[in-house]
Amino acid sequence: MKKVMGFWRCWGIVVGMMIGSGIFMLPAVLAPFGEFSLVGWIVAGIGTIFIALMFSLLARRKALVGGPYAYTRAAFGDLPGYLIGWGYWISLLAAIAAGAVAITGYLGFFIPSIATNPLWGALTALFLIWLTTGINVAGVKTASTFQLLTSLLKLLPLFLVAVIGLYFGDPVNVKPEPALHSPTFSSIAEMVMIIMWAYIGVECVTIPSDDMIEPEKNIPRALIIGTLTVTGVYIAVSYGVMVLVPSEQLALSTSPLADAASVVLGPWGAGLITLGALVSIISNINANIFVVGVMPQALAQDNLFPKVFSRLNAGGAPARAIVISGFIASLLVVMNYSNGLMTAFKTLILLSTLATVLPYVTSALAELVLQKRDRIQGEKTRWY
Repeated sequence: MKKVMGFWRCWGIVVGMMIGSGIFMLPAVLAPFGEFSLVGWIVAGIGTIFIALMFSLLARRKALVGGPYAYTRAAFGDLPGYLIGWGYWISLLAAIAAGAVAITGYLGFFIPSIATNPLWGALTALFLIWLTTGINVAGVKTASTFQLLTSLLKLLPLFLVAVIGLYFGDPVNVKPEPALHSPTFSSIAEMVMIIMWAYIGVECVTIPSDDMIEPEKNIPRALIIGTLTVTGVYIAVSYGVMVLVPSEQLALSTSPLADAASVVLGPWGAGLITLGALVSIISNINANIFVVGVMPQALAQDNLFPKVFSRLNAGGAPARAIVISGFIASLLVVMNYSNGLMTAFKTLILLSTLATVLPYVTSALAELVLQKRDRIQGEKTRWY
């Protein structure tokens, strides 16, 4: 099968995985921190760059299909690798379901019944899961092209908010709550932990390495440049929102970017940002589905999952693994939607985040173990 993913398609996965619904909601959550939230974005961005460097070293050593699972298995054996692969697969499934639930809330701007009626909301979420599942089953080239296009499109409304804020915003609007005028270590740590949710997914480009052109070269570059791109966008957008919307009003907003755009552009500006949020979340769902089939495929190729997950179709996609994953993600949506949109979203986000933390830890430990092996063998690995 011809490899079709070069640097830009890899970059599209990095950006698509990280920029989802987070940036459209976090400015409101971070409003009480005022200008200190910009420090939080910088600290979280630097932390994520170190994570990207770690995965760059792992990929530079040898790009293995399965990313965190494969590196854990290479360092510690089959059982730890299997447990990490299984848990990481669950995190991807939960992220797909969470994204599908989140997008129904934004669609409610145009069709209110989707956000207020649980049945219509669940059906819409399921439709979006199967739409993007179909795109990925069509083949690696189709899915990665769609991913690159949506990753570029999602940046346009974000740049719009940043530019509007730069030219029309008032820095007086940026002020923390009185209790946070002198931030403590604990308050900064809390803020960074909240922000880190927007960076989850940076590692996913390491998973489908078999589909990439020169993966040992393109994965590290996509990781670093993609992380820098996302960090720059996050900081610019956060500042733009803060200078356009007073902090007291921003803290109560359910759609902070739309509110910021409407200050200058009126109702159509809010609609444009909402449309941008839809594109952003669809891009994020597609990126998750792109890699959710590869994770069980990698496990199956190593005889740790049923062989049915390892079979590729004519387009080079693990179609059966993708379809099975789509069914499980759909089941998660149905199971959680009975409690309402926000409850379902919070539950799925918590599940996804918790299931992602451990692979980060084991990947870091794997890098130390593999680095030690390299030194014993007289080898040296560079991140670039």
